Amino acid sequence: MKAVLLARGLGSRMQHGAGGTTLTAHQEAAAAAGAKGMMPIASDTVVTRPFLDYVLSALADAGCTTVCFVVAPDDESIRGYYDGPGRPARLGVDYAVQPMADGTARAVQSARSFAGDAPFLVLNSDNIYSSAVLRGLVTLGQPGLPAYQRDALVGDSGFPLDRVTNFAALEVDGDGYLTHIVEKPGRGHYESAGPRALISMNVWRFDARIFEACRDVPKSVRGEYELPEAVGLAITRGVRFKTFPASGPVLDLSRRTDVALVSQRLRGVEPRP
Repeated sequence: MKAVLLARGLGSRMQHGAGGTTLTAHQEAAAAAGAKGMMPIASDTVVTRPFLDYVLSALADAGCTTVCFVVAPDDESIRGYYDGPGRPARLGVDYAVQPMADGTARAVQSARSFAGDAPFLVLNSDNIYSSAVLRGLVTLGQPGLPAYQRDALVGDSGFPLDRVTNFAALEVDGDGYLTHIVEKPGRGHYESAGPRALISMNVWRFDARIFEACRDVPKSVRGEYELPEAVGLAITRGVRFKTFPASGPVLDLSRRTDVALVSQRLRGVEPRP
């Protein structure tokens, strides 16, 4: 199984995070550069490992064999590390260039030649998903995604409830197939939908049909080509996305204030990418 890691974002929320957050000098440098995936995380052995090592380790545990980083044209940090001292032992590494940071649909589209006609996973580079959830996608046998419940996700993950408003809302039919997805529906939606509202954490299994939708999707109201809207377009064209119930934490490294919680949750975990 191949996996595509979306690592092209500008990291503006990390760059302009809350003041007063205590970071090491190396962590501060990564935050200032918006390099969320390369944020150093200290292990119990006092050796720091980039956040992406933990992401890759979970992918390898789930049965993935090759990963493609979607990066900026001028990226040096990810290539320099994973083509050099951080080369994974359990995963092959490839790269795709997204010329502009113009949305996650365009990021996926940039990995077209890497994916070929094989099924593949897509996930954020600033989230760590459990190996069980990733394994569920690997063995799903069709396009699909895990569906998290609002309050369980917040409780397991440790981030504030308000952050949920940045995640896509899901509607599914009686057989568990996705019927509707809305990116950033707002606080009102999640308040009215209740504690069991279904949420996408932007981790997917796709086949080659997603590329046409990513190519054709119009810009969203936020001025980007967004993957949830491309999925919605694919649904109208007959692609079916199977959901399955997901549980457990998603570690989210979007802001400087996340570094302490993520480091605490990863204490004692030695990544083996």
